[in-house]
Amino acid sequence: MSPGLSVFLENLRAAPRRAYEATFRSGPPTSDRTRSTFVFGNVFLHLHPVRTHRWSLRWSTTMGLGIITFAAFLITLVTGVLLMFYYKPYPDVAYDSIKDIHFVVPTGRFMRNIHRWAANVMVIAVLLHMARAFYTAAYRKPREFNWLIGMALLVVTLGLSFTGYLLPWDQLAYWAITIGANIAQSPREVTDALQITDRFDPGGLQKLLLLGSDQVGEEALIRFFLLHVMVLPLALVLLAAVHFWRIRKDGGLVRPANADERLGPAPLETYPVFTEAPHKTYQLAAIVKGKTAAVGRGPEGTVPSMPHLFYAEAGVAMLTVLVCLGLALFLDAPLKELANPGVPENPAKAPWYFLGLQELVAFSAFMGGIGIPGIVLLGLGLIPFLDREEAGTGEWFGGPGGLPLVLRSIVVGLGSAVLVDGIAIRYGWLREWFPKIPQLVVTLVNPGTVLTFIYAAYSIYLVKKYGSTRAGALGLFTCFLCGFALLTLVGSYFRGPNWSFYWSPADWPVH
Repeated sequence: MSPGLSVFLENLRAAPRRAYEATFRSGPPTSDRTRSTFVFGNVFLHLHPVRTHRWSLRWSTTMGLGIITFAAFLITLVTGVLLMFYYKPYPDVAYDSIKDIHFVVPTGRFMRNIHRWAANVMVIAVLLHMARAFYTAAYRKPREFNWLIGMALLVVTLGLSFTGYLLPWDQLAYWAITIGANIAQSPREVTDALQITDRFDPGGLQKLLLLGSDQVGEEALIRFFLLHVMVLPLALVLLAAVHFWRIRKDGGLVRPANADERLGPAPLETYPVFTEAPHKTYQLAAIVKGKTAAVGRGPEGTVPSMPHLFYAEAGVAMLTVLVCLGLALFLDAPLKELANPGVPENPAKAPWYFLGLQELVAFSAFMGGIGIPGIVLLGLGLIPFLDREEAGTGEWFGGPGGLPLVLRSIVVGLGSAVLVDGIAIRYGWLREWFPKIPQLVVTLVNPGTVLTFIYAAYSIYLVKKYGSTRAGALGLFTCFLCGFALLTLVGSYFRGPNWSFYWSPADWPVH
């Protein structure tokens, strides 16, 4: 046999081993060095830190809400791709394709159920994740930018759920999106009152951009489909990548300054900080201005992300899959009659996560649908730049007042919402009291703005009482959470035909 042929055969026999070595260059993650390389050299894992602080691995630190959100997104992504094989985004066949998925396609109903429930789990988890970040002051320096990215992720998540709501093209979807389109058009409430709509009509432009027409039809369905399956998922993936990357660059998850002392010595089975002697030496190359988030934080108190962090993430992801599967087995995604523009739903309700807004919109479309949400988003965005304190960072309800302040704020938030909404339900509002009152006054002075004013006044009181911006922010955020929850509850269970208040659906009028 010629030498060249021998070399060729030897290379052929060694090809599988060399392919494995080329793919997994660091070898099995059995030492501190190879575990670090395993993370840093993997395109899917390198956004993680090589080492994770033991405080970040505690269940009470994050409750796994970020991983639950991302796992739910991956579930919706996979099931959504499967559903796209059978869905047809045209009004004359969209409903029939959903019926085929529901009743004809093998496991189609199951896939649709998983898709819907994973989307709902994602919305709930991202709301709770933002609340966790706020209550642990995870928005403080150097994490201000990542807080803003998190807000953008919340908006995109709601947009994904909202755009997917129209796709079944049934009565529930059609009229829910009609409500959303009317909210987008709500600036006309102001421009009509000022008699400038003919010259300046931002509400009409917003509705046109949303629907591609002046009503929910074929253009809206195509537009929502593209937003749902292409534009918003890409935006979410990009934002999530930046979000994860910034967590690592900002020094990992937020933790108290004395986290090491609180944790105590590491368990005996924990990997030591250093397990191999260094093979290289380093020397100072330059002195640069400023410092990174990692300055002053050595590797002590940390463990390799592989396997500690990845096992925790895998466990939370598996739990999320289990919950979605359980819900999909016992609760079907709703499917009503074919959309009929001539037969409105009564009551026509938006998706559950917008029912709090719909309750406010019932009194003022502009303030309830755009004004107050805009104020809330602006306030959330300003929080990291107004609260420059350090006390309580990384602790649940940390800062002046602490948990007792939050508990009192829950009482204020729920009590104020019950009082204001109760008065409006029982006695009506300005239009019923003063029929000739100008529309601008009704727009500016409605239950939503009154409730916002009460919450803002309470927040200012807390700032003065405690001498702390953090205390005011804790009170304001808690009040808005409680108000949102109560208004969502009222819109979900106590609003019936013509958006009238009923204690039970059994009290609804019978036709």
